[in-house]
This record gives sequence, C-alpha cells and structure tokens, in this order.
Amino acid sequence: MTDQATNGTLPAEDTRTEPVFTPPTDIIETTAGVQMVLDMPGADPDTLDVTLDNRVLRISARSASSAPEGYALVHAEYRDGNYERRFTVSEPIDTAAIEAVFKDGVLRLTLPKAAPSPAARISVKAA
Repeated sequence: MTDQATNGTLPAEDTRTEPVFTPPTDIIETTAGVQMVLDMPGADPDTLDVTLDNRVLRISARSASSAPEGYALVHAEYRDGNYERRFTVSEPIDTAAIEAVFKDGVLRLTLPKAAPSPAARISVKAA
C-alpha cells in the first residue's frame, strides 16, 4: 500500500479555502488483508466518505468545531477544515467485505484481500 498524502495541499482544480488535514494513519498488513486506523478528531460522521476505485483508496471527511447549544466557545485549538488521505492498494481487495467503523474520532478500516483467481483455459476462435 502506497501513501498518496496531500501534505496539506490540494489539486489545482480544488477551490476550497479551508485547510486540508492529513489524518495520522497506522496500517497493518496480514495474510488475510489490511487493517487501517486513522485519527480524525472532530470529523463529522455524516461527511465521512471512503471509496476504493481502481485500487486507489480515498478517505475524506469534514471537520467543524462548535460549542454545544447554550455554551459559548472561550478557547479553540481545533480548526474547521477537511480531512483527506489517499492510498494506492497493491493487492486486489474483496470490496464486498470491506468494513469501516467510525467511533470517537477514529476510523477503523478492514480491507480483506480478494481470493486469487483460479487458472482458466481461454478458448480461441478461428476468424
């Protein structure tokens, strides 16, 4: 698995003015698959987006800090912005069995490796 981190920058076509955060990530590979843990404090679970397309795993979410209703924000060190991280997956993944759980600002992904394709004889038609 290869990291395609944005390093705080976005492609030129992106016009967002808010910062982009690169979530710290742990990746553990086993014979059965890949497990990932990403720290995304303040991320809104409703904005979390995880896609695997053409062996590129893209993870994004929106982070917005606000004081609970009835309270005033006195001091803030968290900033509003977006989380984004991309990885190139080197092994075929069983996309139907991917699991994603987001709890307490931590995203846990389980990406099981796809079973190897059996050998197949290809019939050739005469033209």
